[in-house]
Amino acid sequence: MEPSVLVLALALFFDLAVGDPPGVVHPTQVMGAGIEGLEKLLRRPGASPGYLVVAGAVAVVVIVAGAWLITWAVLVAVGRLHYWAEFLVAGWLLATTIAPRGLAEAAGDVARALKAGDLIQARRLVGRIVGRDTQGMEESEVVRATVETVAENTCDGVIAPLFYFFLGGVPLAMAYRAVNTLDSMLGYKNDRYLYFGRVAARLDDVANYLPARLTGLALCGAAVLLGRGREGWRIMRRDGRRHPSPNSGLPEAAMAGALGVRLGGVNYYQGRPSYRPFIGEAQQPLRREHIGRAVLLMAAGTLLFSLVGGAILALRGRWY
Repeated sequence: MEPSVLVLALALFFDLAVGDPPGVVHPTQVMGAGIEGLEKLLRRPGASPGYLVVAGAVAVVVIVAGAWLITWAVLVAVGRLHYWAEFLVAGWLLATTIAPRGLAEAAGDVARALKAGDLIQARRLVGRIVGRDTQGMEESEVVRATVETVAENTCDGVIAPLFYFFLGGVPLAMAYRAVNTLDSMLGYKNDRYLYFGRVAARLDDVANYLPARLTGLALCGAAVLLGRGREGWRIMRRDGRRHPSPNSGLPEAAMAGALGVRLGGVNYYQGRPSYRPFIGEAQQPLRREHIGRAVLLMAAGTLLFSLVGGAILALRGRWY
């Protein structure tokens, strides 16, 4: 099934109305189980770096190709049963690759804990959505971590899967989700994954190269709502490449400029400090209200990107 306006609309509706309901097996859970199984099968402690890189590459090929093939096969099988059922299943599958509602809810939970004055709960909640240590964070650091993850996940969790949907339909969007899941599980520069996860990390960088830049543009466009579109663009151009990641800095810089805040600084991972260059300008201190504004920008950027992509599909006659 080729990408269409109907499938896009269904996916956005399903995510907004239902999100990820508990008790329903999510495709990323299946991917995660497959990745864990392949790691147990292929990764050998003490093996040579060359073997580990090749073994990791095999795991990547199996998971990504499997995600594409299974999605394609499911849609073909459902389409043979009923024409319109294929659209419903395609919309649901695409909805599982995006997470604007889940991202907004997770960030909103942190903001509500801060508003209630429960910093301990806010630290615990933000620890669910970031990989850094959160136990000793001050309120401003909790806000910074939340805003940064909203910016980064606007790419990983929304714009990138939609971008690949527009390029190659639901199977390609699911293949991207597999790439991102592989990176989140294997793409660490530690003793365990330095070599085994290298291909997963590099492929994620490549897959996100264009989506990260489109995310930055979408956030700059959304920043017009706050009267800060030019600032978002200026900071993105100036600071977007300061981040250690080749991609994450662009959405974060656009977000920082749109909010008039400074992101980056010192993060702690397992007690070890990691220094990140500053992004943006501290025109105002980070406050819990900035979390809500970041979520607003994410939602507006999602809508803007979806409208542009949907318009292109409509011009090509891909309504359904």
